[in-house]
Order: sequence, then structure tokens, then C-alpha cells
Amino acid sequence: MKLTDNEKREILKLIESDKPLPDKYRFLLFNDKREVELIWNGKINDVSNIVLPFQVIEQVDEPRAEKTAKLQMDLFDMRGRQQKGWTNKLIWGDNKLVLSSLKNGALREEIERNGGIKLIYIDPPFDVGADFSMDIEIGDDTFTKRPNVLEELAYRDTWGKGADSFIAMIYERLLIMRDLLAEDGSIYVHCDHRLNGFIKIVLDEIFGHNNFQSQVVWKRTSAHSDSAGFGNNIDYIFYYSKAERYTWNQQYEPYSEEYLKRFRSKDLDGRVWTDGPITAKGLSGGGYSYEYKGISGYWRCPIKTMERLDTENRLHFTKSGGLRVKKYLDELNGYPLQTLWTDIFAVNSQAQERIDYPTQKPEALLERIIKASSNENDIVADFFCGSGTTLAVAEKLNRKWIGSDLGKFAIHTTRKRMIGVQRNLKKEGKDFRAFEILNLGKYERTHYIGVNLNLREEEQKKQLEQRERDFITLILRAYRAETVENFRAFQGKKSGRMVAVGPVNLPVTRLLVEEIILECREKRISRVDILAFEFEMGLFPNIQEEANAKGIDLALKYIPREVFDKRAIEKNQVVFYDVSYIEVKPIVKKNTVEVELTDFSVFYSQDSIENASVSLKEGGSKIVVESGQIIKVSKDKTGIVTRDILTQKWTDWIDYWAVDFNFESKREIIRVKDEASGEIEEKWTGDFIFENEWQSFRTKKDRSLELVTPAHEVIKGRRKIAVKVVDIFGNDTMKILDVMVG
Repeated sequence: MKLTDNEKREILKLIESDKPLPDKYRFLLFNDKREVELIWNGKINDVSNIVLPFQVIEQVDEPRAEKTAKLQMDLFDMRGRQQKGWTNKLIWGDNKLVLSSLKNGALREEIERNGGIKLIYIDPPFDVGADFSMDIEIGDDTFTKRPNVLEELAYRDTWGKGADSFIAMIYERLLIMRDLLAEDGSIYVHCDHRLNGFIKIVLDEIFGHNNFQSQVVWKRTSAHSDSAGFGNNIDYIFYYSKAERYTWNQQYEPYSEEYLKRFRSKDLDGRVWTDGPITAKGLSGGGYSYEYKGISGYWRCPIKTMERLDTENRLHFTKSGGLRVKKYLDELNGYPLQTLWTDIFAVNSQAQERIDYPTQKPEALLERIIKASSNENDIVADFFCGSGTTLAVAEKLNRKWIGSDLGKFAIHTTRKRMIGVQRNLKKEGKDFRAFEILNLGKYERTHYIGVNLNLREEEQKKQLEQRERDFITLILRAYRAETVENFRAFQGKKSGRMVAVGPVNLPVTRLLVEEIILECREKRISRVDILAFEFEMGLFPNIQEEANAKGIDLALKYIPREVFDKRAIEKNQVVFYDVSYIEVKPIVKKNTVEVELTDFSVFYSQDSIENASVSLKEGGSKIVVESGQIIKVSKDKTGIVTRDILTQKWTDWIDYWAVDFNFESKREIIRVKDEASGEIEEKWTGDFIFENEWQSFRTKKDRSLELVTPAHEVIKGRRKIAVKVVDIFGNDTMKILDVMVG
């Protein structure tokens, strides 16, 4: 390190005044040998090492029983869940924490035991300022579902500072993905023209320029109208390997008609062939060898080979006496695939695979990538899985898979899609693997609340505490509750009921509710409201039933988005709505059980009729949700506002429902690594896994819904049956039934 006295004085002066050092000093002070590097505001090379336990929320063993389901007495069912071996994994949560927990946690061992992750494909949300709302069909109309608060906070973190925050987000995740990849693994990163330059430099830095294999240009449409310039009708897919040796299976595209027209030579049986000249190349193994030029390159041919070709009638003499070799086109795979892909089109409105997910990619695109860079039984992963295209294609191609997404609606969409894939494979008599839905036991609070990680640890702690106080104050004000102190679990009180506010950054878990119940019993509290943006999958209503058994009236209420709108709070327009309620009827006949879904009540709100009436232009319409009703608000040319209720019956709210006929048969076990010993410990969470034995759900092609299951044969005696309902917004509710059979 060589610094002049002036440079030393300048550095000291900048440090004393708490100002950043110019970039030139980074190269003078540190031994940085990178020739090219991408720098952005807040860049750090540290990655998350948080390890959270993965909790299994649901297991889908097989699509469903179409007729009366018989008891399965075998220990191993070739058409259902394997008793041993890999189970595919669909994970709900922030992929930063998912990746960190996969890399450093107990599940890593299972991944390595199955060969490691051989292929990662990701299509991250690279559209700066994008709208991540979802369109949902309600009868003949379409309703726009806004992202929930967790999703909005994540998108804010991703795009809050434009390209800077996106690159920071993707950089850290790519670092962990590289470490998760098997040594012979590969990664494909899909992006468009807006950030492809940045992504390329980030990938070069993480994977190394020498491991850059290809930049695929995918022409997704024939034309794209853009009045401001040239139409952007292509995407980019960057393909990198982890190391010099990697899995590769050459892919081909069919010969074009123009190419085939050049070859008119046919045998008597009609087979088309081309040929190439043969020239003597000298002695080889005691005889002449030959080299001829065909459409696949140069070939060296010993005399024995020439004799064989002659016997097979593959030698051809030209009119001038030249010797050539026939090469039949039907024996060739076609052209080796190049980096310009023009033969795969975006999913159109009539496509069979279309499920109306905004970022859905065509299955043909993923099929090409998965075939090229993985083999059967390899693990394929997608950590921005969206509608599940990667996972669906992986399942069809007999690959194992891991998928994750932050959006609850994305997880639900993928669940339905994968069950559909299983049903088709089952119908075709092909094997398929079971899959399980997992989530993380908790989230790191600083991740969503927005604490500045560049501050000192003590300052971060102070900032976190202040943000949490501000958040709780905001929620209590919106709920019109007074603040209380000297409680562990409660922050407020309203009309004789204690109020607990769940965290902004994670779902309310069973553990948190159990802590609330414990304090209720200690302090003789009998009435409680729990407010939260999200509740853990499967928490309701069994946790309420447990609380009721202990003399506690427990109400779970969703916090609406409007709490962040000061005007709505000032006008007392914020409505906290109850968790949905299910009514079901078990039908017991001898040793069989049927389950009938008889009612489903929701109390969801998004926007209001009053707001829509004011904001609508003449001749316009808008769909709103108010107090559990979906209403189309229209304003005609004279300014008259009309309202049409679209949800005519309770079934209109249901998108999916499923049944576990023996709910307490499988405990939920989490695997945790002991920090001291490094050993993996298995612990029972106190809960059970919902084993999805039968389900009915709506698809884009079929909007019908069955309300009664087929008869399911069970062992006589008392049992618990679990029913899960998922509404049209992706929110799920579960009910537990106590049933006596026989």
C-alpha cells in the first residue's frame, strides 16, 4: 500500500468528519484484484446466515380418490407418497430466509444425500415499479386482488431505491444459490432489457466469467407495439455453471424446410440423405483411414469402417467418380440448438397451460432448460416459483424439485397446479412424487420493519424497538383501543377485551398464541382479541377451541391494509374482520366417512363502495370487497351509481377445499441443528401435518366445485378429520371434526 502524505491526511479528515471515502481509496487501501466490479449504494459481501426451522404445513400424497377409497395397507405405495426417499418441497416465505435456512440448516443434509441441487432457474421480479396485483375471476367479471402487506413490504425493499435495491436483493440471494448448487450444477437467470446489463455483471462477479456458458435470447412474441421506440419482444436468459465440469445434454431443433429442400437424394425406400467427400489421410492401424465431411463435421474412417459402410450401402459414387458417404437425415437429431430461441411463444389466452398468473412462462421454455442441464431424478429448484411452471415441468420430466415464493397466492396457485400434474400422471399410469408445503417458523423482524443494517448493533436495536412501538401505536389507534402496560403479550384494551397485536413481519404462529393463552391463565384474563396481517396456515380454528376449553374467549382478526391510510383512521373507516368460518357435515356409514361442505363465511374487505363511487368516472365500473361481499360498482353517463353483488352464494368465495380423514396420524416434526454439537435433533412442534387425501378446486377451464367427498374407508373408532378451505384470495382456514366411526 503506497499513500502520499496528502492522501493520508485526506483519509483521516474524511473519517473524522464521518464522510465516505472516494472509490479510488478502495483500490489503494485494499488488495482488490477485480478488473471489473459492479458497485451500488450499500453493497456488502456478507450474506444471511439465519437458520429457521422448516415446518411442514401440508402433505399431498396423491391427487385424490375418485371412488370409495379403500384402506391402504401396504407400507410402500408406488402411486402415492414414498415411505422413504425424497419428497418434493413447496416453501412459503421470503427466499432470503428460505435460502439461508436451506444452506445452513438441517434440510441441507437431505438435499446433499439426494445429489444436491443440479439446476436452478429463477425469473425474479425485475420490473421497477411493477404492479404485483392479481386478477381473480368472479363469475363473468374480474376482480383485482392487491398484494398483502408482507408482499408489499418485500416489493418495497426490492424496489424502494430502484435498481440499487433490486441489485442488492438479487446479489445476496445469488451468492447463497451458488453455495447451494452441486459442483456440477448450473443456474439460469431470466430477465428483460431493463436490468440485463446489471445482472450479467453480478453473475460474472459471483460465478466467474469463465463459468459463463451462454446468453439465450428468447423471442417471446412476433411483435410488440411501442410508440416511443423499437418494440421490446425479447427476454434474456443468462446461463452459468458453478464449475468447469457441469451437467449438459445437447438439445436440438428440427431441420428447417429450407434446409431439407437442398437434399433431393433418396433411396428406393424414400429415405432422404446427404453426403460428403472422402479423402485418404494416411495409414492407421495397418490400413488406410479416411476423413469425410458431412453435415455433422469431419469423420476419420479406418478401412474396416469403409468395408462396413459399403456392406450397408452407405457409399455413394458421384458422376465424376468421387467417393462419398450417405448420411440419412432421419438418423440425425437436427441442428444443435443455438442461443437465439424463436420457436417458443408466450402463453396465449387460449393455451391449455394458461392459469392467468401475470409472470407465467411457457412450459416449453422450461422443458428445454431442464432437459439441457439436468438428468432424471436430479433436484431442480426455483426460488421465485410464481405459478409453478418450473416445478410442473420438473415433475413431468421425472425430476425432484424445490420451489419457494413469498406470495401466499403463488403458493396456492402452485399447489393446485401440481395436484393437476399428479392427476394427469396418475391417469397415464406414470409415477409421481408426493410434495409437502412448508413455511418458516418465524421471520427476522429487521427484515421487513426496515431497520438500517448499516447502523451499529446498539443503534439497530434502538431503531427496531422504536419501529415496533410506532407500529403497535398505529394499529391500536386504528382499532380504537387504549394502550396498556406491564403485560408480556398484550399491548391494548378495548371494551373489556385485551388486545394483542401480531408482528408486521410474520404470521401469528401457534407459539405466539400459546404465550398469549399462558398469560391469560396467569392473570385471569378471559376475553382476548388477536390482530394480525397473517395467521399461520392451519392455526384456526383448533387454537380457538383449545383456548375455549381453558375458559378463554379468543377472537382472531385480520388487520386491513387501510391502517396505513391516515385519512381512513381519522374517519374511523378501518374495519378489522374476523377469520373465515367453515361449516361441514360428516356422513358416517358403517366403516366409511363422507364429508360435506355446508357453509363458508368470510368477512374480507378491500376498498369500499363509498370510495369507488367517488373515484369512478362516468361510464366506468370497479369491483370492491366490503364486509364479505364482492360488489361491482358502476357509474353511468348521467352519474347514477349502481351496485351489483357478484357473490350470490357462499360457494362463490371458495377456490379450493381438501380433507384429511385421519388428521392426528402424522406429527409435525422439525429438524434443528444443535449449535454446540452440530447434531441434528428432531422435535415435535405439538401440531400435526395436514395430509391431503382428497380435494376439489376450481381451474381456469373448469369453475365447478364438488361439495361432498366420496366415501372413505377408515378404521373403526374415534378420529379427527381436518377440512381445509382456501378462498379466492389464497387465504386458508381449517376446521377439525371429532367423528365416531362404527
